[in-house]
Amino acid sequence: MLRRFTWRIGALVLVAGALAALVGAKVAPAASHKASAGTMRIWTDGDRKAAITKVANAWAAKSGVSVQIVQKEFGDIRSQLGQVKAEDAPDVIVAAHDWTGQLAANGLVIPLVPKKAALKAIPAYARKAFTYGKLYGMPVALENVGLFVNTAIAKVPKSWPDLEKKALAFQKQGGGNVGLAVQQGSGGDAYHMYPFFSGLCGYVFGTTHGVLDKNKLGVANPKFIKNTALINKWNKEGLISSKINGDTATQLFTSGKAAYWVTGPWNIDTARKAGINFKIIQVPKIKCRAAPFLGVQGLMVTKYASGHGVATAAKDFVANYMAGAGPQAQLAAANNRFPANVAAGKKVTDPALKQIGLASKGGVAMPNIPEMNSVWTDLGDAWVKSTKGDGATPAKAAFETAAKNIKAKIAGG
Repeated sequence: MLRRFTWRIGALVLVAGALAALVGAKVAPAASHKASAGTMRIWTDGDRKAAITKVANAWAAKSGVSVQIVQKEFGDIRSQLGQVKAEDAPDVIVAAHDWTGQLAANGLVIPLVPKKAALKAIPAYARKAFTYGKLYGMPVALENVGLFVNTAIAKVPKSWPDLEKKALAFQKQGGGNVGLAVQQGSGGDAYHMYPFFSGLCGYVFGTTHGVLDKNKLGVANPKFIKNTALINKWNKEGLISSKINGDTATQLFTSGKAAYWVTGPWNIDTARKAGINFKIIQVPKIKCRAAPFLGVQGLMVTKYASGHGVATAAKDFVANYMAGAGPQAQLAAANNRFPANVAAGKKVTDPALKQIGLASKGGVAMPNIPEMNSVWTDLGDAWVKSTKGDGATPAKAAFETAAKNIKAKIAGG
């Protein structure tokens, strides 16, 4: 599911000749997926290829290990890892944190033991996102949505009531204006709706001894259900509408027809190119903190590294080198994502990227256990049904039904 949201919009245009600039690094030919003995193969998606190539080769030049970069569609990295022939398999993969449970449970990735300096450089909450009993990935970037404010037509809200008031006032001006653009569409979008879900005290899974527990589903917990009357209110006044999809939300904000837009760093350049002056903040607290879902991006070492004779090198590259401020700052600059490394985060100079980083405060890492796959559709559908305007399902009923369906799916495996 993360593929829909993480590392997917604002693809970088790969600069022709980028590899030529990396003269001096020991690079195995990437034209073939075959690698010579002792060569560390990395699977990455096209958006990350140029940046990953640069940092990997900087490491290779010092370590004496050859690297081979293989480009894959992002979702194919996960799906093909368990099917690829050993001789064609990667030693390191670019990954999303919510793959961790599935890949670890299937024995496709191996645990990491970073040095103390590397552990100190990365916040515990980011490392926890790649933890499934043990640490399986090194976080390199954080991603979340925030509230984009068109400062030419609206003021930055000081509270949720203030946001609601300002958004509805702008909407009532007519002319196709929308106060708050948040994407859903007929298929739903539980990711973009999460700040409103958490803001009404909803959560997906609780924990047992600090570990996510599939049996502690919070989709229809008592506090959230008590607050669902607000969803009905938002639906009635048109503040939130499931009729708005991703393309519509983008068009509304970039044309000055939406005062506020809930989106992520992938749309920073979109807003800039449209000439919109904007500021990004976290969605204000509703009943609880309106924390966004947090996507943590990183690298993982696969089980194939041992068979290829590069396990030690791969683990050092991922667990220690990639935890460093330098490599993470390079990735952040190339991909417009806030670095996981604390020191690198302090060096971010792009104002919008700094703001989206601040909007991640208190963010909830998307559950990395396999059972999360049973959640997305029904949780998104509950929002669609309860915010579709006339004929909407009362929110209490919509989310209670979603919880029932999710529990049945989890029980059924």
